[in-house]
Amino acid sequence: MDDQEFKKVIDEIGAVISAHQRFVLMSHVRPDGDAIGSVIALGFSLMAMGKTVFIINEDGVPESLEFLKGSEKVTTPPKDPLEVEVAIALDTATKPRLGDGSLHAASKAKIWLNIDHHISNPAYGDINLIDARKPATGQIIYELIKALGYPIPDETRDAVYVAVSTDTGSFQYGSTTAATYELGADLIRRGLNVGKINADTYDNHPYRRLELMRALLNTLQISDDGQLACWELLDQTRLDLNLQPDDSEGLIDMIRSVKGVRVAAFFEELHDGKIRVSMRSKDSGINVCNVATEFGGGGHALAAGIRMAGPLSEAKPKVLSALKQALASQ
Repeated sequence: MDDQEFKKVIDEIGAVISAHQRFVLMSHVRPDGDAIGSVIALGFSLMAMGKTVFIINEDGVPESLEFLKGSEKVTTPPKDPLEVEVAIALDTATKPRLGDGSLHAASKAKIWLNIDHHISNPAYGDINLIDARKPATGQIIYELIKALGYPIPDETRDAVYVAVSTDTGSFQYGSTTAATYELGADLIRRGLNVGKINADTYDNHPYRRLELMRALLNTLQISDDGQLACWELLDQTRLDLNLQPDDSEGLIDMIRSVKGVRVAAFFEELHDGKIRVSMRSKDSGINVCNVATEFGGGGHALAAGIRMAGPLSEAKPKVLSALKQALASQ
């Protein structure tokens, strides 16, 4: 999506928002900082305009993000469909990733808006604002709000920052642009307490996360050439440590950062028998999204994921073989 198309779609979204009153905002299951930050940011901006807004997520707000102002407004989906006119999906690459409960809750919506930055998004909305050039959906929301002259209450300000910070590795990844840093500067000028919000985001983990890191390190494997690192989380370990879904968030960066490693993979047994695979590349020549699509997943060139059939003993060798092929081709 080029700049001209981006502006055109923003205007179309603005027209829909102006013409309607009742909205439901959603993001993907097992939400991360960008997912929760984006729904809070846009939701509170719309509420400041006098709109009626419901913010839902299939799994609710992760414990690690409960510090965000406005997070209490994010609820799990109600049993009955909401009386809404417009549904807005944020940071969700495919519609089923919103979850059955959220889809049912939004079933009365006549218009679907799809706002995302995943290159694999198939454009499932009536209007689609999908820009893979942006490092986070939160940055798209910020640019939309600014372009349309919408209000930026404190909840929106803080949520945009957390959305962008968490999806850029605290403004470190190669996808970070000058516009991303300018966004941060603008939010600080608007009163963002950058020291406190960074401490809340990155320095406030439960002890069980350390226990998880110890368990993961005991499974660490690095290929003979040192270019591929992986580790795994068994469902029994999750039960033994009483883990929450977001306890593993960001831990893959620990093995990604090893000198010589070009690709990292995190294999996770889920309670339903499926395997969740997270992949990270720190080499622009290795597109992990291409590998993910081989197994029905998707994401970005340097960060992608898969949810595939188990058991782990069968899924892991298949993905590692595909990653090794990708490495060998470069």
